[in-house]
Amino acid sequence: MLQACNTEQHAKCQRRPSRHFGHDYLLMTVVHVQDRQGKIDDLIVGDAHLLLELAPQPRALCPSQPPRDGPVPRQSAGYSNYNAPPANNGYGYGFDSSDRSPAPSYHAQPLPPRTPQRPGAHQRGGGGSRGGVQGQGQGQVWRLTPVKSPDNSFTFRNLVAVSSQEFPSNDDIQLIINGQFVVSARATNAIAPGAIGLSSEQRTWMAVALTDTLQVELFDIFAQGSQAYLGSIDIEIGFASKSKTVEAAYDQDELTKEVVKVFQNQVFAPGQRFLMDSRSVPLTLVVKTVQLMDLSEKAASSPPSSDPAARGIVTPHTRMNFFKDARTPLNLKASNRRPAANAIIAPDFKFEDMGIGGLDAEFSTIFRRAFASRIFPPGLVEKLGIQHVKGILLYGPPGTGKTLIARQIGKMLNAREPKVINGPEVLNKYVGQSEENIRKLFADAEKEYKQKGDESGLHIIIFDELDAVCKQRGSGSAGGTGVGDSVVNQLLSKLDGVDQLNNILLIGMTNRMDMIDDALLRPGRLEVHMEISLPDEHGRQQILKIHTAKMRANNVMDRDVDLVELARATKNFSGAEIGGLVKSATSFAFNRHVKVGTMAGVSDDVASMKVNRSDFQRALEEVKPAFGVSEEELANCLHGGIIHFSSHINDILAEARLFVEQVRKLNSTPLFSVCLHGPAGSGKTALAAKIAIDSGYPFIKLVSPEDMVGFSEALKINHLTKIFMDAYKSPLSVVVMDSIERIVEWVPIGPRFSNPILQTLVTLLRKQPQKDRRLLILATTTQRTVLQQLDIWNDFNADIPVANVRTYDELAHVITDTAAFKGGASDTQRAIAEIKQITGSDTVGVGIKKVLLAVETAKQDADMVGRFAGVMARAVAEDNRGVIGTTY
Repeated sequence: MLQACNTEQHAKCQRRPSRHFGHDYLLMTVVHVQDRQGKIDDLIVGDAHLLLELAPQPRALCPSQPPRDGPVPRQSAGYSNYNAPPANNGYGYGFDSSDRSPAPSYHAQPLPPRTPQRPGAHQRGGGGSRGGVQGQGQGQVWRLTPVKSPDNSFTFRNLVAVSSQEFPSNDDIQLIINGQFVVSARATNAIAPGAIGLSSEQRTWMAVALTDTLQVELFDIFAQGSQAYLGSIDIEIGFASKSKTVEAAYDQDELTKEVVKVFQNQVFAPGQRFLMDSRSVPLTLVVKTVQLMDLSEKAASSPPSSDPAARGIVTPHTRMNFFKDARTPLNLKASNRRPAANAIIAPDFKFEDMGIGGLDAEFSTIFRRAFASRIFPPGLVEKLGIQHVKGILLYGPPGTGKTLIARQIGKMLNAREPKVINGPEVLNKYVGQSEENIRKLFADAEKEYKQKGDESGLHIIIFDELDAVCKQRGSGSAGGTGVGDSVVNQLLSKLDGVDQLNNILLIGMTNRMDMIDDALLRPGRLEVHMEISLPDEHGRQQILKIHTAKMRANNVMDRDVDLVELARATKNFSGAEIGGLVKSATSFAFNRHVKVGTMAGVSDDVASMKVNRSDFQRALEEVKPAFGVSEEELANCLHGGIIHFSSHINDILAEARLFVEQVRKLNSTPLFSVCLHGPAGSGKTALAAKIAIDSGYPFIKLVSPEDMVGFSEALKINHLTKIFMDAYKSPLSVVVMDSIERIVEWVPIGPRFSNPILQTLVTLLRKQPQKDRRLLILATTTQRTVLQQLDIWNDFNADIPVANVRTYDELAHVITDTAAFKGGASDTQRAIAEIKQITGSDTVGVGIKKVLLAVETAKQDADMVGRFAGVMARAVAEDNRGVIGTTY
């Protein structure tokens, strides 16, 4: 017959020594057993060996209970707070003294919860025995054998059960098992000394069996440093049993409250597994990553870690991110307030740290279109009913920073590095391998999306030289094998196919957007088309600062170098060309410190070397932009300069300046075309070159028939198209088309001309440039009537007539301006008088080009005046058409 006494009233029953372990300070609970003869046996509950002590005491169980007559009936045991064995534990049997056979076990009351320990209780030097075991300290090692957890009160609280004889603590304590696994332990009489109760999840986490022996020590979390608390924790959650599930979605905010309520002040580490009871449904939780932090005033946090040694304490301020276990049908409700679990943007990210200059607007647009929606709570995005952007296409001239942006995107990401692949690397000689390479790019994203759904992290794929494998289908780009078409089809299905992925972002880069298949450019795939154009003056200044940062920091750049001046002088330089400019300038600085007469010797004053302004000026003469001014070609057109022999020349230049300013203004005409027409040799090309150079536009190109000698029609069309496409890439551009009738291959015999080239020119004259781009077209012709017949004349917005040298006063002005005659004005008058006498004409009507050639010819003769008069007389006689308005 078994009955527990009130240990608080009975001194003998309140404190008894354990003769088995010899620790006289351990509190033991004594249960008296009365046999049939009235003798009392004392049963020490919790001891591995049931210590029975036959004592000649009265039939009364203790002084606090009155004696009874007759045998004491069997009754359910009553237990105090710390002596109750749990049900079915194998140790709470009552014994009968006659035959010592075990009587039926008495079911104990559930284990009462202990008061959770505050975070401050873990602090070292806190006083008393809080958080530890009274009389025992750090460094003591117990060798314990794992047993099953006593009951669910331990299992669903993630508690380890230890013997109250070995760990007589009133509070939960922290233990480290095998020097690796930190657990929260609670003392109970249900565990025998030398044993430790572990749940199945705990044994799985530690990879231990019930036959193993574990080394157990007390653990101080603050011995690892001040970052002992969990700032955030990523937890994978799923149903613990396939037979017990619910269809209703779990709210992440409610889950966070439950976890904090049950497991507050416990230590967790990556890889740890534990169970939780929610809605009477057992859930399995696995810690994936943790982020440690310090709760001091100047809090500091570490990056997320999956290292099992990175452990910390759960507090009410710990941010918890839940991911569903793909193997269970558990559903998580997207939070409306909780941001995305794994933020893709590093919190300390700054654009200026990326080393990309002149692309602030472009990068801001990329962030807004591709990344902004991903930093907001998934629940809010779900309410909007939108899909994240899956693809961005960066296109533009070479050297403008497309690949640099892709290379630096990893700096703004919090964890996962993007996958980078070049277009030609996809192609493979084996059948089907090219398509397999595309599928491998998306394999990781597909796997994670199946596991975590919208909580999946972002997978970025950077695809350089996209036009190499994504050409228009049916174009035969793959040599008739169809591999190019199948690669495009595979990419299309992965980006927006039947099984949609919402956790990918493909960034494609190309110089030839016109070659990309149209299906790839639609919304849902590469829907954001971002042009990376030439940098403006502010952007060039940023790029120069980046490339010269180390020079300035190490004081090897002279103070006379003005980056603002260089930014103004490098119009239409790409980022790569500015980098080449800086390298060219340093080469000149190096060259100054090479010993004279040697190729490898370095001068003694090399330590004082500095890159100065003159080095950059010489570099500007050496490095020319691909989308800049055709200086050499324009200089050839202006070999003799512009001679203002008539007010008509000033009128032409003044009117042209109006057109230049009209195009320059942002809200004015984005496209303007002017045709300069006049007799051959009247100076049309020189005037057009003068107008283009004086405009100050960063992009000036000359289209001349001389550049297309030997070109077929197709090559000429490609050449013209490329020049205009390049012009559209610059904010301000001038294209000079010289002798337009010769470009279209017009000849009077036949007559004959090239209609494909003509139609190309008509189209280019009418095509409006892109937004914020402005283009001025200057054309010259000697056949105005031919252009009218070809129906291209009306496509010009304005025309400017250019006349020959008409009067003898204008001729005298030209002679004086050239300073050819040594006799000055007298020789000039004598030459004009001879011309009048020979020709008998009162007008000249000769082009300025012929006049200048006559002057150069006369310089070779001893009689300069006579030779000049003779040459000019023949020219006047041959072509006296100087009056404007005559047919030419």
